[in-house]
Amino acid sequence: MLYPTIFLEQKSHKKELKLLLKFEYNNTLINLTRKLKNARWSKTLNSWHVDFTQENIALITKTFKDITPINSDKLPKKELFKRNLTDSEKMLLNDFYLYLKGKRYSQSTLQTYTFFVADFINFYTKKPLDELTNRDVELFIEKVFIERNYSVSSQRQFISALKLFIVFYPQTKINDLVLVRPKKSRKLPSVLSQEEVLTIIQCTRNLKHRAIIALLYSCGLRISELINLKLADFHIERKQLIVKNGKGRKDRYVSLADSFLPLLSNYYHSYKPELYFVEGQNGGKYSSESVRQFLRKSSLSAKIKKNVTPHTLRHSYATHLLENGVDIRYIQSLLGHAKPETTMIYTHVKRKDLMDIQNPLDIALKKINNRDNEKGNLLLSGDI
Repeated sequence: MLYPTIFLEQKSHKKELKLLLKFEYNNTLINLTRKLKNARWSKTLNSWHVDFTQENIALITKTFKDITPINSDKLPKKELFKRNLTDSEKMLLNDFYLYLKGKRYSQSTLQTYTFFVADFINFYTKKPLDELTNRDVELFIEKVFIERNYSVSSQRQFISALKLFIVFYPQTKINDLVLVRPKKSRKLPSVLSQEEVLTIIQCTRNLKHRAIIALLYSCGLRISELINLKLADFHIERKQLIVKNGKGRKDRYVSLADSFLPLLSNYYHSYKPELYFVEGQNGGKYSSESVRQFLRKSSLSAKIKKNVTPHTLRHSYATHLLENGVDIRYIQSLLGHAKPETTMIYTHVKRKDLMDIQNPLDIALKKINNRDNEKGNLLLSGDI
């Protein structure tokens, strides 16, 4: 039997470099892909993905080589990916990694930034680092990022990495002042109505799953914050929850909904978690992918056609607060946003003010109908 070709791509997803596996729908290929370590399906990327490593490329090649063709044309060139770095360049990159670590960047940022700088150095392996200029940066972007259709977010990450590198290694002739990140795409978040949120919760029959969905929405939590949440972080007597080490290593307090407390009690006495709010079958942290999977199932049961993710619940929480008249500064604090501009995006999706604006088509029809009363109301659906 002839199976569909698998196309491999490199892409930045949620601030991490991923290896995408794209192919036409096929159950055999899907089942084999699921067996790959940490393989995930992303509706946003419309493909399966794993971490972008040499080991995973080798594993995919080994898994599918006798089954179906693998097209890797969109991956970085072989020599670029394998890299022919000198010992001194490897030592420099290792020191750069430790420099970033000392700055307390997250593990994913450490890996991504070091990866991009390593590719940049390897691209100019025959040219001394001290002679590299801004034009060399532009050529690298043109030859690597543009030609291979890398995302804008990947290019922004590369520029951010390079800005840090030239501070760490100032001997280059690259001018930080003219290294400009391309503008980030501004997409409006997908938001559920309050009725849709309640329907999803009602359609979730598993008690643990219901408690997770209710907490994600009622506290506006990120999925990583939920997974790391400990029982000690709940202050029931104050009806508060402390979110520790959120994005940007910030702590914040959020209020617990009165209606959530009975559900929390029921869940706790039924499952008896020991350390974390939710734990896996063998203890320890719960899987974020498990949350995404059962949330998708609950959304389907609720007959909601939107792509509902844990972050959709967070977006909905923020939008509903705004629609209920909560000041944008309080919402910024509750969400743990560093900049007010990040929170301001919810002003573009709230319905209350938008619903007060009359559509010009309705106004036009109303004017004509008021003027020509004796002729009867004009309807758009008439004479069809």
